[in-house]
Amino acid sequence: MNTSIYIAKRYLFSRKKMHAINIISGISMLGVFVGSAALIVILSVFNGFEKVILALYNKFTPELKIEPAQSKTFDPNTPYFKQLRNDPSIFSYTQALQEKALIRYGDRQFIGTVRGVSDDFLKNKQLDSTIQNGSFTLKVNDMPYAVIGATVQNSLGVNINDQLSSLQIYSPKKKEVSTVNPADNFVHQPINVSGIFSIQQDFDDIIVTPLSFARLLLDEPEEVSSIEINFKPGTRVANIQKQIEDKLGEKFLVKDRYQQNTELYKTLNYERWFTFLILTFVLIIAIFNIIGSLTMLVMDKRKDIAVLTSLGAGRPLIQGIFFFEGMMIAITGCVAGIIVGVIFCLLQQQFGLIKMGGQLMVIDAYPVNMKFTDLILVFLTVTGISVIASGISARLSVKGLDEIKQDL
Repeated sequence: MNTSIYIAKRYLFSRKKMHAINIISGISMLGVFVGSAALIVILSVFNGFEKVILALYNKFTPELKIEPAQSKTFDPNTPYFKQLRNDPSIFSYTQALQEKALIRYGDRQFIGTVRGVSDDFLKNKQLDSTIQNGSFTLKVNDMPYAVIGATVQNSLGVNINDQLSSLQIYSPKKKEVSTVNPADNFVHQPINVSGIFSIQQDFDDIIVTPLSFARLLLDEPEEVSSIEINFKPGTRVANIQKQIEDKLGEKFLVKDRYQQNTELYKTLNYERWFTFLILTFVLIIAIFNIIGSLTMLVMDKRKDIAVLTSLGAGRPLIQGIFFFEGMMIAITGCVAGIIVGVIFCLLQQQFGLIKMGGQLMVIDAYPVNMKFTDLILVFLTVTGISVIASGISARLSVKGLDEIKQDL
């Protein structure tokens, strides 16, 4: 065993004497332990929230979305789109037509987004889990029904059990009509509500209807706003996205889930890394306490240092002792913190020990999702900071070495 490591280990773990220095070293180790455990827990909770939020968004977000680069709508009946629709790797191929519209219910009104979808939209079995009241039904005996978001429901106070009162939806006509009555400039379509869904604010102002209803309302008999595609398990979506982009050219945008929700992904990443940096600063303070404890250790071991130098020990050996002492304090605290953090995360996953305040529909306990990369990140962060702190302590340990020899 390396002489410096052996002596450092004896200084740190010796049980013969318990001095104030040992207590201070223990406090430094405790600081690293708490900081490391906190980093593991916080990063895992952020991963859990990210997983829950993305799962909610993915219920309404297709794996690929094709939309025009310039205009609002496009013709979905070209030979290439017909060929794409028959691709055996596709699970659902949904044509969507959407636009802002005025919705009235009783004496209330709301401006929301009407989104007409083709039948393949209902192949997504996760839609049922978004329903707060009613069901996700868009047609009954060829009669169209609407499923509205929670924001629309809260604004209009819709009673889905009252089939005599329907939503009144108004959309401007493409061609203005010269008339004294302003209502003549709008297409008006009534529709009953079958269900209320809730996902996130970005989606909860939407009214989902059959595509045929949206075509009548928006006076758009052929074109659509987008084509939304989901694939069978095991399909390499990135490869198919590249193929579609090459075929369609610059006139169309082909977006995966990340590109459809760029701001969401950026926000989640920014929050995660800002939290990591804040906790890292706390960890830096804890680790740099090691410098103070090692400085006191140098003062306590002046005679030992003098004896070692008299026996021929050089500056590298003396520096090595206190460098490895600092590294042992930090690494021991880090490893213990990671282990405890992992155990806590496993218990939270299994039993939901810490509950979230309020009655939430989706989750009642803080979600946790551990990643191996986070364990490596925390360990490397602690190791990097510890090398700097221990290096500073090691350099301080040989200052005044000649005076120590004279004291002997």
